[in-house]
Amino acid sequence: MLSVVRVHLPSEIPIVGCEITPYVLLRLPNGVISTDDVPEAAPVDGHFMRYRWYRIQSDRKVAICSVHPMEQATIQCLGCLKSKIPSAKSYHCSAKCFSDAWQHHRVLHERASSSLNENGAEEEELFGRFGSGTSGILNSGSGSMSNLGQSPGINNGPVPLYSSGSDKNSGETWFEVGRSQTYTPTADDIGHVLRFECAAADTEKKVPVGPPTSIMTSRVIPAPTPTPRRLIQVNGDVLGHLDIDSQTSSFGTFTVLSYNILADAYATSDAYSYCPTWALSWTYRRQNLMREIIGYHADIICLQEVQLNHFEDFFAPEFDKHGYQALYKKRTTEVYAGVPHAIDGCATFFRRDRFSHVKKYEVEFNKAAQSLTDAIIPPTQKRVALSRLIKDNIALIAVLEAKFGNQGTENPGKRQLLCVANTHVNVHQDLKDVKLWEVQTLLKGLEKIANSADIPMLVCGDFNSIPGSTPHGLLAIGKVDQLHPDLAIDPLGILRPVSKLTHQLPLVSAYSSFARMVGVGYDLDHQRRRMDPGTNEPLFTNCTRDFTGTVDYIFYTADSLSVESLLELLDEESLRKDTALPSPEWSSDHIALLAEFRCKPRIRR
Repeated sequence: MLSVVRVHLPSEIPIVGCEITPYVLLRLPNGVISTDDVPEAAPVDGHFMRYRWYRIQSDRKVAICSVHPMEQATIQCLGCLKSKIPSAKSYHCSAKCFSDAWQHHRVLHERASSSLNENGAEEEELFGRFGSGTSGILNSGSGSMSNLGQSPGINNGPVPLYSSGSDKNSGETWFEVGRSQTYTPTADDIGHVLRFECAAADTEKKVPVGPPTSIMTSRVIPAPTPTPRRLIQVNGDVLGHLDIDSQTSSFGTFTVLSYNILADAYATSDAYSYCPTWALSWTYRRQNLMREIIGYHADIICLQEVQLNHFEDFFAPEFDKHGYQALYKKRTTEVYAGVPHAIDGCATFFRRDRFSHVKKYEVEFNKAAQSLTDAIIPPTQKRVALSRLIKDNIALIAVLEAKFGNQGTENPGKRQLLCVANTHVNVHQDLKDVKLWEVQTLLKGLEKIANSADIPMLVCGDFNSIPGSTPHGLLAIGKVDQLHPDLAIDPLGILRPVSKLTHQLPLVSAYSSFARMVGVGYDLDHQRRRMDPGTNEPLFTNCTRDFTGTVDYIFYTADSLSVESLLELLDEESLRKDTALPSPEWSSDHIALLAEFRCKPRIRR
């Protein structure tokens, strides 16, 4: 007979908005052990699997800290409630937690409620303490929450999804909330334990044939909320800021996002032991990443480390819902030895109402390595040379046509094309010659496109190269310092003569605009403190326990594009959890970069 062998949860912490699918191991009537579901539509020997999810509510309710979701809350921000911000975001576990998050709250208040006093209110009006103790436990029978202005969604009892599924036992109420193997926690579940039950059921009678197998989750927590990042205007004498939630590209401008999202294959507890395991799970990170990326409202999105299966099953359909067309190029597989569908690559998305697709180029550096060794490496050394050069890296180049007008150009009817390159130079730090060669190869390919058309260019990605390195210098100034110590590593002679390491593209790093800005002001000074004055680049775009530095860039051709605004940079204070990524708030070990550009008027030659 069909029976359950074992049930366990993929993550110990359930999070609002992140689906839970318990692993259910079944024994089929023929004795075979299987993880495949047996639905009612396809029973086995007259039996199918029946699933139930329950929310267990006791007389005691627990509010969860919005910053430290493993901690119970003791303080609530009433400013959030007055601004009608979801109450789950208003809880904090201590006065210090609330104080540290106050700037974050101010931004939320400004966005959520235009009626909120500009200067805030007195401290005692902005937060309150729960009851008379510090346990953080809320008694639904008392009036302690009314003094805090608690929203009805938490103070009132929930309405069960299936009214026939409620049950009371030992002071607890069970509300049936789901009837499938997968369940996605909602805001109503916050602070409550979930119970999953599964049992083999008779196909005719529709009832279980034995006692169910069950498992309990921890208390459901709200999805952690990262500090909002503003779009900082940089095209004037005075630095201003824009509300990114309401910001849309103005006439003739467009926004570009570049983000290494950290492939699930690399997001292991061994590599990121400081990040909670539930925050490393792909079911959580994919939702958190999607919320963040969509929230930037970018016209063009360049992502790196996108696994093939995640692109096909998640990102492509999700971005399609938001009006984006998708392009993808997976890494090659001559070196890769993992699961085929888990190989990562680069994905470029663009808004269909802003751009149309003209052409796609795919750069495979393995093929370029083969051509190079055929040309300059003796036959007896080719195998050694290829083992050094072949790293499975790729670049995805898209030529797009803008659907918005060319205001201010001399040829308003002429097509406005744009070339966007997206790459991930995933090369070990010791192979400095290979890294520089890949960047040079990409730039030579882009030069050919530039020579064939009058077209603005963007070069985005994770180059695994810090400011001051030879790849960065080649990108930023068009040549390499012939005395640079990196050039000493060239066992194959692929960088000689050094004089050939040049290009004619007028590339400039978008974020260097912060360093070039003139004037004074809090916002400007704040961003300058997040820049390296020696390189005019951010202090970091990649931040882990082992490495903190800048390796991600958005370069643009300065003769055809100008920077209008930039997404503000993060500092270590903004990262909160031990200043290392990924974290529950930020689901990659990199930060997203975003720039708004304007096409410059063409000049007749």
